[in-house]
Amino acid sequence: MKTSRYILYTILKIAAVFFIAFLLFLGGLIVGYGVIGDGSPMAVFDANIWANITRFLK
Repeated sequence: MKTSRYILYTILKIAAVFFIAFLLFLGGLIVGYGVIGDGSPMAVFDANIWANITRFLK
């Protein structure tokens, strides 16, 4: 019983780390594009913006 509880806690910790990393990534996108880049903070989620970014990187 202790082993299954340990595995569950470990999986929850890993999931929490990934979730926090994802939130920080989204926050970084908003700050980087909206504040530093002088654009609208929510415009970073527009598909046209990402098309321009991928076209720039190619």
